[in-house]
This record gives sequence, C-alpha cells and structure tokens, in this order.
Amino acid sequence: MSQSNDRSQAALRAVKGMNDMLPADAPLWERFEEAAAAAARAYGYRRIRTPIVEHTALFSRGIGQVTDIVEHEMYAFEDKAGKDGHREHLALRPESTASVVRAAIEHNLLYDGPQRLWYLGPMFRRERPQRGRTRQFHQFGIEALGYAGPDADAEVILLAKRLFDDLGVEDLRLEINSIGQPAERALHRVALIEYLEANEQLLDDDAKRRLHSNPLRILDTKNPGMQALVDAAPRIEDFLGDESRAHLEGVKARLTDAGVAFQVNPRLVRGLDYYNLTVFEWITESLGAQGTVCGGGRYDPLVAVLGGKPSPACGFAIGMERILELLRAKQPPVEPSCDVYIVHQGEPASRLAMRVAEGLRTVGLDVILHCAGPGGIGSFKSQMKRADASGAAFAVILGDDEVAANEATVKPLARDGADRGGVGQQRVALDALTVMLIDALVGNDDPDAFDDDARSDEEELQAAAESLPRKLPHEHH
Repeated sequence: MSQSNDRSQAALRAVKGMNDMLPADAPLWERFEEAAAAAARAYGYRRIRTPIVEHTALFSRGIGQVTDIVEHEMYAFEDKAGKDGHREHLALRPESTASVVRAAIEHNLLYDGPQRLWYLGPMFRRERPQRGRTRQFHQFGIEALGYAGPDADAEVILLAKRLFDDLGVEDLRLEINSIGQPAERALHRVALIEYLEANEQLLDDDAKRRLHSNPLRILDTKNPGMQALVDAAPRIEDFLGDESRAHLEGVKARLTDAGVAFQVNPRLVRGLDYYNLTVFEWITESLGAQGTVCGGGRYDPLVAVLGGKPSPACGFAIGMERILELLRAKQPPVEPSCDVYIVHQGEPASRLAMRVAEGLRTVGLDVILHCAGPGGIGSFKSQMKRADASGAAFAVILGDDEVAANEATVKPLARDGADRGGVGQQRVALDALTVMLIDALVGNDDPDAFDDDARSDEEELQAAAESLPRKLPHEHH
C-alpha cells in the first residue's frame, strides 16, 4: 500500500452528527453549566448522574415501544456474550428521565420522601443532523419525584424561566396544555381514531403509520397540508374530568401569580408515553423548525411502569445546543484570559519559572507558563506575543539578570483596556511578587495594605489571597 493511501486512511473524522466541543466554545458551555447548577440549587434540587448505557428495556417500557425514539432513533445493540452465552440488550440513553426514575427505584431514594433532582449530560438519537439537532446532544433536566400538586408543575416551569433570564435568553414563549389522565386519553383516542379513519385520504404516510399505534402524535405534525385536518380533530380538553381541569387551572393560576406569560395550546402533546396532565414547552422563533428549547410536564405513571411504588413526578429537559445557538447569536466570542503569563529564557530561569508558577497558583492565581514547542522555547519577543494573546493581566519575565538578582520583571498587559491599578513595568523581589500581583489585580489603592511588620510572610500572603475575587471559569479580569 502506498504512503499516500496510509495517510488517507489515518485521516479519521468524528462520527456524523457527533460534534467536538472546541476550546473557543468552552466558556459558553461552562457559562450554561454554571447557570444551570445555580438555578437548580436556588430551588433545592440536587444533582444525580446516571450511566450513559442502560438496558434497552428501560426505554422500551418507559418511553413506549411504538414511539419514534425506540423504533427508529435509539442506538441499541447486543453486548458481547458472557461466560454463560447470554447477551445483554443495551442502549445509549436517548433521554434521562427514565434513567433517573430507574435510579430512584433501584436505590430506594423515595423512601426518605420526595426528591428534587437535576442532571446534565449527553444523550444519543440517530436523527438526521441539522441546525439545533445532533446525534449526540446534551440536556439539562429537572425531575421532581413524589410531588403531586400543580405547585410542583409551576415550580419547574419557573426554574426554567429563571435559568433563561440568568443567561439573558430572550424572545421565548411558553405554551402549556393538559393531556389528562390515561382513562381520559383513552376516550379521546377512540374519538380521534374514528375521526382520522374517516379522513384517512388526507393523512400523509407518517400519519397513516401512527394512526393506530400513536394517534396523539399526529396532532403534532409539521406537515402544512394536514393543519386544517388537525385543527378540526377532537380535542383532549373536551374529555378532561373535573380533577384534570382543576390541576391545569392550578398551574395557570400560579404562573399568573408569578407574572409569567403563557398561552394554552390545545394541540400541544408529548411524544413519550409516560406523560399525563400538564405538558409545556418553551419555544423560540430564532432556530427555524427546531424551535423547542425546553419540553416537560407531569409523568405520574412512569415510576410504577418501571417497577416502583406508584409515585407522582414532573420535570423538564433543556437542549443545551439550542440554547447555546441563541447565546452565540447575541454575544461576542469570549476571549481567553488568565492572571499571569510567565516568560523566561535560559535553563536556570526555566526551572525558576516553574517554581514561581506553582507558588502563584497556590494562592489562587491563574497562570500560564510558557513551554517549549517543536522549535524550542522561542525568543523573548515571540513569547511576549503569546503573552499578549493569552489575555493575561500581567507578564512575569525571568531571564539571567532576574535569576542573578532573585527578582522578576512584571509587565502589565492592558490589551483589554483594564486598569492595572496604575502599575507600570517594574522589577520586583521574588519574595514580594505574590503580594504585589494580588494587590494589583484587586485594584488596592493602599500601598501598605499588605505591608504590616507585625504580620508574618504567611499571614501577609493569606491576607492577599483572601482579597482576590472568587472567580467563575467564565469571568475575566
């Protein structure tokens, strides 16, 4: 085989629809993750992590055997045979609600009472990749287990809104509906099938396939040619009993009390079998056909379906990629940033530079140490170009002169226009370097703030370090 063929075979690419998250995008992902965790904490939710791989039966039982997810989209496979020859049927999780409920049942979490849980991680569905839809995608989700009233439904909706507000995501609308209880849906299903059978000539192929297996999903069709048919179809609201109507009114009242605008969409349904009563979606017009950024509702039957003691539950899932698309459209890329970039030349300076970097990191500073590339360490000039590009507040320069004098040259890098506390380029004794940098970074105007003869060096460093603002990964100096 030729050398060129060897090279072409080595040029591997990511699996279609499974995308890399590159360093330039990391700050935006981190911002979402931090905001999601903060919103969950604000409502008393605790994090749960479940495996990416589960038994296929979990989803066929929980989601529904005749749903698109299980029939067409789920990555399911047989594991290698064990010593007894048995092969387990496994799947990459297409969603996390069933996994969270499985974990709650398996570990008896509801024994201690209701649970407020949240998760964040990758899901997998073999769909046609397009804007806002990938085969590996990420979701942030909330699951309120053991709560039966409309207050829990309203709370999870308000949690989602708070997260969107914290992120600055605008132009979202909230749609809600009630799909009632199973007995009410059964009556509606009979009437719906009769209506659709009478108009079967107007159904597209997808609707004909779902006519008897999952007719409710036909109401969610995106086919413009079927909208008039769908609009005239029997509505679930006409089959709701008093309790289901009261539950929906309770949700609406609490949203109104909180000042949250919403509209009731009688055609809003959920594609998964385990939902009942409240369903809702947060929708944007900015992403084309993939406009739903958050979907959720109540799923009281699921715990019993998966083998647990019957227990009410509700929650939602937010598609992270879709929210990040909205954030990218309105916010400039985040520049890289750190506190200090250390530039050095010569073997003694190189060894000293690493010790200085570790000392600065110990007190909480973010430090980039220039390291040698394929062509060597590079000149001071080339290293300073790297320092400027890093977004660092200061460059700390170490060369033969500095090593001999036990000093460092500190140069402010005001590339972002930030005030460095009036600090100009200067030589600083190494034992004073940490305090000097922290003093400059926090903008302290008192030159004697960390200079107290009565305090030890350790106490002075501690006081300086405590003056540093607590930083989140997306914040910059």
